[in-house]
Amino acid sequence: MKLSDIIKNIKIDHLSGNAETEVTGIQLDSRLIECNNMFVAIKGTQTDGHTYIEKAIEKGASVVVYETNIEETNPQVTYIKVANTETIVGKLATTFYDNPTEKVDLIGVTGTNGKTTVATLLYKMFRHFGYKVGLLSTVCNYIDDEAIPTNHTTPDPITLNRLLSQMANAGCKYAFMEVSSHSIVQKRIGGLKFAGGIFTNITRDHLDYHKTFKNYIKAKKTFFDDLPKTAFALTNADDKNGLVMLQNTKAKTATYALHSMSDFKGTIIEDEFYGMLMRINGREVNVQFIGEFNAYNLMAVYGTACLLGKQPEDILVALSLLLPVKGRFDAIRSTRGYTAIVDYAHTPDALANVLDTIQKILKERGKIITVVGAGGNRDKGKRPLMTQESVQRSDKVIITSDNPRFEKPQDIIDDMLAGIDKKDMQKVITIVDRKEAIRTACMFAQKGDVILVAGKGHENYQEIEGIKHHFDDKEILQDIFENE
Repeated sequence: MKLSDIIKNIKIDHLSGNAETEVTGIQLDSRLIECNNMFVAIKGTQTDGHTYIEKAIEKGASVVVYETNIEETNPQVTYIKVANTETIVGKLATTFYDNPTEKVDLIGVTGTNGKTTVATLLYKMFRHFGYKVGLLSTVCNYIDDEAIPTNHTTPDPITLNRLLSQMANAGCKYAFMEVSSHSIVQKRIGGLKFAGGIFTNITRDHLDYHKTFKNYIKAKKTFFDDLPKTAFALTNADDKNGLVMLQNTKAKTATYALHSMSDFKGTIIEDEFYGMLMRINGREVNVQFIGEFNAYNLMAVYGTACLLGKQPEDILVALSLLLPVKGRFDAIRSTRGYTAIVDYAHTPDALANVLDTIQKILKERGKIITVVGAGGNRDKGKRPLMTQESVQRSDKVIITSDNPRFEKPQDIIDDMLAGIDKKDMQKVITIVDRKEAIRTACMFAQKGDVILVAGKGHENYQEIEGIKHHFDDKEILQDIFENE
């Protein structure tokens, strides 16, 4: 595509070079540059792309977009100065990939917990209805039935537009996407047109990045503020910040809830380890999901499907056929008669939700053993809170490693232990090695007990000192069960 066409929708401070040059691709990473690519230099949280401009040119970049003054220039390269590269890169990518969200109805799911489940279940439901559908999620991206591995909740704007373009070319009618608070603040979704937005809930998370809870809420709300009037905005009315999300949106608004007045109202009639009986807008349905937090996820899915024009009866049939997402309340049973549950819960609120659900179903007929850690180089403030929630709701807690990243595992464990007093310490043991922690939990467990292995869920690795080592909680448990 000609450069002049790519930059037609952005404000330029200065252009030096040939505006009619052909651009073969756009990149943020100088290592990925190919001949005649455009390199956009962004001041990231870890590195500043401006320091890699020369490397990008050496690799073949013919256009450089920047915001910080450049001392030396190459006469063979076209330079474009803008006020903020982070703000405009989404618009550049959207234009380059021919506005894919004009061809695919994009639905964004945001909130602290439930994003992956809601987006994935919508993807599965609308494939059940016979549509070609795309999915952009933490676990995996899909272009209809083709899996595309993922590393982030929300990809960078260029990857995002490329995937959406591929979805459009494959004939996808809908695309369901997790929208993280980071991606909203960093303008990764800039230039995209959303047909709808869903809010699940908001609790403490990512304060290492946002600094305050108020900033975190503001980031989520910005997504709804920016929705067009042609879109819908669906929110959880039971969350105390749910209606805040709708305050300034131009979109058509709707609510779902279990306990409040709402457009889409659900009630749990029965809840067991094999599933729930729910009443949704006056109709009963059996679902293969467990717990109130999953009931909220299902209500978000039900409400979205209604807003997209599907008939309630058809939606309920589809809900009854859907299966839980991997690593989200993923239950397996030991031959010795106890149950192990693998869950991604990695925030205080998520832990409380999962453990409350286990308590309600157990009805004191067995003990709860929780294996939990906290990620390194992330929000340290939530570590003691996670331990507090675990100790309050468990009979035994084993504190262990999660993804220590570049921190010492024992330092993370010490931070977690700071949240409890000497009395509660009687319930707690620490085992740095996660595999041994899981094995020890299984040794403690008796018939009727439940083990919760929390924090990693679907992840099949442990990240230590920048290296990802294969590690899958469910695989570990299955291996233990086979040898009991």
